[in-house]
Amino acid sequence: MTTTILDELRWRGLLYESSEGLEELLERERVTLYIGFDPSADSLHIGHLLPLLTLARFQRWGHTPIALAGGGTGLIGDPSGKTQERPLLSKEQVAANVEAIKRQLAQFLDFDAGDSSAILLNNAEWLTRLSLMDFLRDVGKHLTVNYMLAKDSVRSRMTSETGISFTEFSYMLLQAYDFAYLFEHHSCKLQAGGSDQWGNITAGIELIRRTLGQKAYGLVYPLVTKADGTKFGKTEAGAVWLDPKRTSPYRFYQFWYNVDDADVGRYLRYFTWLSAAEVEELEQITARQPERRAAQQRLAREVTRMVHGETALARAEEASQALFGGSLARLSADDVADIFEDVPSTVFPRQDFAADGAPLIDALVRCGVAVSKSDARRAIEGGGIYVNNVQSADVGRRLTLHDSIDGRFIVLRKGRRHYHLIKLV
Repeated sequence: MTTTILDELRWRGLLYESSEGLEELLERERVTLYIGFDPSADSLHIGHLLPLLTLARFQRWGHTPIALAGGGTGLIGDPSGKTQERPLLSKEQVAANVEAIKRQLAQFLDFDAGDSSAILLNNAEWLTRLSLMDFLRDVGKHLTVNYMLAKDSVRSRMTSETGISFTEFSYMLLQAYDFAYLFEHHSCKLQAGGSDQWGNITAGIELIRRTLGQKAYGLVYPLVTKADGTKFGKTEAGAVWLDPKRTSPYRFYQFWYNVDDADVGRYLRYFTWLSAAEVEELEQITARQPERRAAQQRLAREVTRMVHGETALARAEEASQALFGGSLARLSADDVADIFEDVPSTVFPRQDFAADGAPLIDALVRCGVAVSKSDARRAIEGGGIYVNNVQSADVGRRLTLHDSIDGRFIVLRKGRRHYHLIKLV
């Protein structure tokens, strides 16, 4: 039974560290909190889901969330968790990235919720107006170099081979100023973030204390890892993005469906709205019948629906079933290319399938699905050959452009899982 937002974060395993007195503050009043998002790309990735959901969870408890796009700090780059200097992005690229991620930030929060309506801001609005002299006098004066060197994000870089530039060293001051600005102009008393942000957050708390004589608070959640210690959110193809143009809903769904048994319970707590009872039940099913992958399927469904919507979820599930013999009738050529990206393929000229088309037997041999025409004939007669996942038992069948998916692909299958993709060019 959860009675406060902190109780909920605790059972979900999301309360890593927090300021003294935060519990009492949240018990007596509704607060405004913020989390910053770095515009280093034109899309957020699944590593950003935890901060997005943290803001959304606070909002459901009646608090006011601020999603802060780092149009100003993105020009500098946060050294936290980085072993070397980031390449600087152009002002134009940062601005374009901010506009792209603002649309993604907005889909997770409610901007019409009365007193707890979400706020979306860009720190370029105030940081780019700061003069160097004002910044040094009004911010730099209040935080000593000794104080900054004691922070993990700075200390780890100071002892590395690459060191840290003055540009990235100043990042802590900029984030501290963000917190002070939001405290003063939006009554924002709480900043949240990943555990690697604790040093930056406490710098903001200290700046608020010194310049405004007020008390502010911080809260951090753990960095997401896999049980084996490898990095979360990375695949052989790279990061898993929220933008469907970068990572298709099918690939997105597959990432969550393929989560290891050792991680799935934790990820259900982190990335879904399921209750403790629902999560525990799914964990028990996984322990008894891991082959069902019930927890992984629920995780994939919940997160894909949340990010891409019900229609995209349905298409992703249809696409997932295609590899197990499901219908391809409602899938597009792009879907097929995505699903069968890793299966063997053979390129055919499109004219080979024009008019009366080409014999299925010949296509099976040419693709290596059968070793000879007699082998192909036996496989067809035995019911083991499928065209676009539909059984084909006619040895005289010819493949035509009518069999192609959007004029681009024909999917051959032998037996249950031996797929081969014909690409028409």
